[in-house]
Amino acid sequence: MLARSSCLRAAGAIRNGAVTVSKRAASTSTTEAAASPFRLNLAGGAATAVAIGSAAWYYHLYGPTAHAMTPAEEGLHPTKYPWVHGEYLKTFDHQALRRGFQVYREVCSSCHSLSRIPYRSLVGVTHTVDEAKAMAEENEYDSEPNDQGDIEKRPGKLSDYLPSPYTNDEAARAANNGALPPDLSLIVKARHGGCDYIFSLLTGYPEEPPAGAVVQEGLNFNPYFPGTGIAMARVLYNELVEYEDGTPATTSQMAKDVTEFLNWAAEPEMDQRKKMGMKVIIIGSALFALSVWVKRYKWSPIKTRKIAYNPPQMGGKH
Repeated sequence: MLARSSCLRAAGAIRNGAVTVSKRAASTSTTEAAASPFRLNLAGGAATAVAIGSAAWYYHLYGPTAHAMTPAEEGLHPTKYPWVHGEYLKTFDHQALRRGFQVYREVCSSCHSLSRIPYRSLVGVTHTVDEAKAMAEENEYDSEPNDQGDIEKRPGKLSDYLPSPYTNDEAARAANNGALPPDLSLIVKARHGGCDYIFSLLTGYPEEPPAGAVVQEGLNFNPYFPGTGIAMARVLYNELVEYEDGTPATTSQMAKDVTEFLNWAAEPEMDQRKKMGMKVIIIGSALFALSVWVKRYKWSPIKTRKIAYNPPQMGGKH
C-alpha cells in the first residue's frame, strides 16, 4: 500500500510538472506572439518612412524644373497650348505631320538638319513608300569604296537619313555669322517648354523691338529666346508655302504643323507606346482582379479558421 501510494504521488507530481511546463511554454509563446506584431509594425513603419524619404529625396533632385539664374536668361515662359497629341487617348494628326514635313523641307532644311530621321521612318506616317523613295532619290550619298578605293555617288535609298544642309559645323557657322543652327531631331525634348516653346518662338517675332530693349548687332529680338537676342530671323510668313490639302498657310498654322512634326521626330514611337500602355492597363487590371479572387478563394479557409487549445484533463482513472 505504501509503495502504491508513493507511486501515485510521484505520478501526480510528474503530471503536475508537465502541466506547469506546458503552461510556461504556452505563456512564453503567447508573449512572443504578442511581441511579434509590434516588431512587424515597427519594421513596416520603418520601411514606409525610408520609402517616403527616398521619394522626397528623388523629387528634390529631379522633380523641380531647372530654370536659368535670371528672368532675362530664362526668357519669357511660353503659353500652354492644348496639343491634341498630348492627351492619353489621342494620336498624332498625320495630316498635320505631312504639312509640317513640307514646312521643314521647304523652309527649315536650308539651315537646320534632321540627322536622326531616315526616309523609311516617313513611310506610313507622312508619306507612302513610293513618295519616300522619290524624295530619297533626289539626293546623292556616298557609296561603298570600289576596288580602286574610290567613293562614288549614288541615289538615296529608304535606309538613308535626311541630308544635312552643311558638310560640317564649321561650314554651318561660316554661313550663319558664327551661329550654329541646332539639329532639330530632338529639339522638342531638348528645350524647356517643348512644343509650347517651339511654337511661341516661331510666332514670337515682333515687327519692331519694344522700347528699351537692347539687341546686339546681328541678332533679332524674340522674348521667348533666353537673352531675347536670337541669330535666327523670322522665317515664317503668311502663304510662304502652298499646302497640298488646301489648308491656309498662315504663320500660326505653319508653326503649329512644323512643331507637331518636330515632336513626332523627337518621339516617333509615341503612338505605339500609348497603344501598348492601354494593353498593359487592361490586361494588368484583369490579372489583378483574378489574383485577388484566387487569393481570397484559397486563403479564406486559412484566415478564418479558429485555433483553440484544449489542455489535458486533470485526474482520471489510473
